[in-house]
Amino acid sequence: MTKIGLCITGSFCTFKSILDAIDELVAHDYDITPIFSFNVSSLDTRFFKQSDFESIVIEKTGKTPIKTIVDAEPIGTSKGLELMLVAPCTGNTLAKIANGVTDTPVTMAVKAQLRNNRPVVLSVSSNDALGANAKNIGALLNTKNIYFVPFGQDAPLKKSNSLIADTKLIVPTCDEALKGKQLQPVII
Repeated sequence: MTKIGLCITGSFCTFKSILDAIDELVAHDYDITPIFSFNVSSLDTRFFKQSDFESIVIEKTGKTPIKTIVDAEPIGTSKGLELMLVAPCTGNTLAKIANGVTDTPVTMAVKAQLRNNRPVVLSVSSNDALGANAKNIGALLNTKNIYFVPFGQDAPLKKSNSLIADTKLIVPTCDEALKGKQLQPVII
């Protein structure tokens, strides 16, 4: 069984597809430790009540989510996670990872993973990925141990700067990242 961390950030509209991805990961023998951003830990949205979403994640993974920076810090050593998956990875989280900002449980979990030379997979979901965040994607595409779930424009005529990862490709991306390879093509 492959032990992974699943960092969930606040692209709330993608939560249904992330829950489906959790099912696929579990079916492929991934043991998941969930990690929530502060917003995922505290906000009710039109998509999910926070407590309902958390209950579903606990039911699917069998684990209570990590919700604090202090609890996320030892992940790189004490949890023995082979891979960290950030799904969805918002533009805000993407920018923080690209620029070394560690101020949430998710960014601390990613930092802990990277400092131990272990793979981090990003499943982008951002309305400004081809705008203000394009430089961050470019930097991370060229960063050791960072892998992307293949992504593309989700609504180019309505949201020309928006990109979203194909969550059906999370499992194959994780499989390849564990081998040190980027699933291709990255841009779909």
